[in-house]
Amino acid sequence: MKDSFLFLAEGFEEIEAISVIDILRRADIPVKTVSITGSYQVSGAHGIPVIADLLFESISVEDAPWLILPGGLPGADNLYNFAPLQNLLRQQAESADGRIAAICAAPAVVLGQSGLLDGEQATCYPGFEDKLQGCEHVDSPVVVSGKFVTANGPANAIRWALNIVKCTKGEIEAGSIANGLLYYPRLEAGMDHYFG
Repeated sequence: MKDSFLFLAEGFEEIEAISVIDILRRADIPVKTVSITGSYQVSGAHGIPVIADLLFESISVEDAPWLILPGGLPGADNLYNFAPLQNLLRQQAESADGRIAAICAAPAVVLGQSGLLDGEQATCYPGFEDKLQGCEHVDSPVVVSGKFVTANGPANAIRWALNIVKCTKGEIEAGSIANGLLYYPRLEAGMDHYFG
């Protein structure tokens, strides 16, 4: 399987980026982190520095299974304003098999404003719905529609990543990874609080 790529811009949401990298690698889905800043070290929205695997100018995304966009601010704005990434996302959306995953502000800010979600369903962080141009907003933690897997925020980063695994390797593999993480979404319905 060819490498998928997760793009890091200054101000990315750390939980969203690290969760998906970790879960995809647990599922033996190769993923590389790519800095769009010109530096390998990229600082997240909460000041956590991450060392990227690659710099943007060194990558070739031909036949990449996934292009992945964490949210966060100003991270999502920085991804949107980086024209070379916009070109890659458009090529991926028009490719035969390539898929795109985005979470938090990124579905709206990066994909919606670019018109890449036209005719699809998507979710995003509350308050960004007006930027989901040309698509139907669905108030759900994760939405799978066509070539896209979108999610609404940091608390659902694991669920988002598991859906990427499911789309790539099937429900059994995604379930196996979820079990290994002790992720039991059915139990959440009976919980009345998350502290203790």
